[in-house]
Amino acid sequence: MSLDVIVVGGGVSGLATAVVLAERGQRVRVWSAEEAEHTTSAVAGGLWWPYRIEPNNLVGPWSARTLGVYESLAGRPRETGVRLVPGTVVGGTVAELGDWAASVTGLRAAHAGELPPGHTKGVRARVPLVDMPVHLAWLRRRLEAAGGTVERRAVHALAEAAALAPVVVNCTGIGARELADDPGVVPVRGQLVLVENPGLTEWLVLPDDGGSESAYLLPQPGRLVLGGTAEEGDWRREADPATAAAIVERCARAVPEVARARVLGHRVGLRPVRRGGVRIEAERIPGGGLLVHNYGHGGAGVTVAWGCAHATAELVP
Repeated sequence: MSLDVIVVGGGVSGLATAVVLAERGQRVRVWSAEEAEHTTSAVAGGLWWPYRIEPNNLVGPWSARTLGVYESLAGRPRETGVRLVPGTVVGGTVAELGDWAASVTGLRAAHAGELPPGHTKGVRARVPLVDMPVHLAWLRRRLEAAGGTVERRAVHALAEAAALAPVVVNCTGIGARELADDPGVVPVRGQLVLVENPGLTEWLVLPDDGGSESAYLLPQPGRLVLGGTAEEGDWRREADPATAAAIVERCARAVPEVARARVLGHRVGLRPVRRGGVRIEAERIPGGGLLVHNYGHGGAGVTVAWGCAHATAELVP
């Protein structure tokens, strides 16, 4: 088919953007260097919660719009991968959260009995927890239902796509450092451990003041996801055994049963943090084509995916 738009990048941001464009009548193809289950998005813990993302004045609207989409999908969790799950962020207060907090129904201060031993404050909320492999597969089916296609294709220059379509959308995440010649894009390495769930039905996040060694426990179907790390500038994609052991130990301080849980696997992803925040911007390229950027979502790609997708689509004629 002839194409109106090529979206480069097959993670949650690329697929959501492609869905919005296709459902508006554009002829869309997604180019992805990897199968969806091997993208950074697939590794994500899947909790809707703004993390390591700027600019603050736009994160709120993007997050709120995405929250609304997930709430509409949560009634079909086996199909969409989206569930609304209660949980706690330990150590903070409602007043310390950003403007996005106003969009979360029922957000409140945690009671003493809802906190792990040794902690005196926290925030309770019931928010989306997304099973990312299931959700990415659902996004692809929704795109195909709207007439779009996905092609596995490594891209060495965005000009390759511009030669085949009048509009190119750059959703390449960490790849934008090279493809968009943007040195402000830096990896923040996140490592996770997957274990058998000893019975947790709620998520729990214990942030680290330094930001590099938080602890979080996310109950996903068939597994409990333990995290995590935030190692800026670290490009390693393989799991480190010592780091994995430290993650389990941190999580077990809050939930002792985790120490005895059987390990199912390990995951590593590179969060695409961008100095200056998310870039959603259009530019003309040689030959008259249009290049639209949508990258730099940091640790909140899942949280802002639909808000950023719609903002990006508004730049496509």
